[in-house]
Amino acid sequence: MPLIDADGIETRYEVMGDGPAILMYAPGGFDARIEQWTNLGVYKRIKLLDHLPANYKCILFDRRENGQSGGRVERITWQHFVRQGAGLLDALGIQKAHIMGGCMGCAPVAAFGVAHPERTLSMVHYWPVGGAKYRISSHQRFARHLAFVEENGLQSVVDLVHSHDKNFSGDPRGGPWGQPIRNSATFAKAYAELDQAQYLLTVTATFRGLFDRDTAPGAEPEELLNLDIPTLVVPGADDFHATSAARYLQECITGSEYWDMPVDEQTEDNAPQRVIEFLDSVSAA
Repeated sequence: MPLIDADGIETRYEVMGDGPAILMYAPGGFDARIEQWTNLGVYKRIKLLDHLPANYKCILFDRRENGQSGGRVERITWQHFVRQGAGLLDALGIQKAHIMGGCMGCAPVAAFGVAHPERTLSMVHYWPVGGAKYRISSHQRFARHLAFVEENGLQSVVDLVHSHDKNFSGDPRGGPWGQPIRNSATFAKAYAELDQAQYLLTVTATFRGLFDRDTAPGAEPEELLNLDIPTLVVPGADDFHATSAARYLQECITGSEYWDMPVDEQTEDNAPQRVIEFLDSVSAA
């Protein structure tokens, strides 16, 4: 798959189908790769990519620090993911697009709509992450990485991530930059030479900013309340995708559609059709 520069991040992407563009922020938490749209959990079951490309141009990409995309050691905010997505659209010459996310990819969708309402044809939030248990588990994951760095140093992080193929979710000790370390010897060397004290502060600021609430992260409620963007929300119902997070997005985004379908009944027979019906209704408006 090709690579392209998006906000200074080498970004792996793929374009499937033709028609109005859909920028798709992948699910998978800290393993947000293109393949997760077809290989992961509910997305494997509903097979969106067997249907959407028939009428829409699906723009898929590895989120920064994931898959084959690059990264930068900095305090990461949801706006950084927005800039990567917007940069990809710019590089492809696309001014406006539907913005869709799955799982943790829903937070950048909300942030994108707030930052670029003029470029956002619609938003689709499929199983948005959120809830108290999600926030707590996210903080715990970063705490394990911070403790490992404090005890062993940054070179040990490099050695650890080269010793296996687990992502940040699979082995939190390796931290959020584990995949770029694997992808690039230059990145790995620079990472190991960072000032450790500054690094610890950067990581702490990152997770406190990203996971700062017990509902759906990504944008402030006051920002969402100001949006006038057609929106579809599809709820999950587990410790990482609390139904309350989906209801929160419905509450904050005026006029949003909420597909009140139990998770076990979301299938290939109805889920792609529901998403396509929503997208078609936006195009027809």
